[in-house]
Amino acid sequence: MIIASNVSKKFRKLTVLENISVSCAKGECIALIGPNGSGKTTLIKTILGMVVPDSGFITFNGQNILHDWKYRSHIGYMPQIGRYPDNMTIGQVLNMMKDIRADKEKKWDEELIDAFGVNALLNKRMRTLSGGTRQKVSACLAFLFDPDVLILDEPTAGLDPLSSELLKEKIIKEKKKGKLVMITSHILSELDDLITQVIYMQEGKLIFHKNIDELRKDTGEQKLSKAIASVMLKK
Repeated sequence: MIIASNVSKKFRKLTVLENISVSCAKGECIALIGPNGSGKTTLIKTILGMVVPDSGFITFNGQNILHDWKYRSHIGYMPQIGRYPDNMTIGQVLNMMKDIRADKEKKWDEELIDAFGVNALLNKRMRTLSGGTRQKVSACLAFLFDPDVLILDEPTAGLDPLSSELLKEKIIKEKKKGKLVMITSHILSELDDLITQVIYMQEGKLIFHKNIDELRKDTGEQKLSKAIASVMLKK
């Protein structure tokens, strides 16, 4: 579904992506992990078309994304920090995005809006919201358009435990529908029950891309954090 082929990117003299090649298929929930500065966010932005690689390319359903911007309508993106017009209310932001991404053939997926109780907050202005409530709005927007692909950057950051569980349950539900889900997170324990594959990056390089069962078998560790530590200690 999404294939990156020898993708490289430099910002001046700093190499942030170095010949990255990964293949991400439908029905997979992929953890994109690595230390700060490893290139995760740049790879995500490259997939979203927000950053153009210096070399290599990315395809979405077999089409080079450089020549077809319409693929973005199939992706739901939840940024690590959502930035919205301060004076707009939550309701206005939701309606604005519905107008921008109008598609009469699809129904809105408002399951998270209901689960998070966002309907009771529609008149709240964005500048008054806590970080956790902003995260809820970002999550609601990512899932709202029933996309084929979900890219979630630190999705549980700032969420209370109940909201985190509700979001994880939603992610599992969407994966079971055959959607591709890509998640970045520094809290690896939250990914144990979600993921099917792991992409690990460091200093702009792909260290490995493995099926989670294969990773657990190779390391003898069930917890993702311990499995990653085991691999890196052998490097």
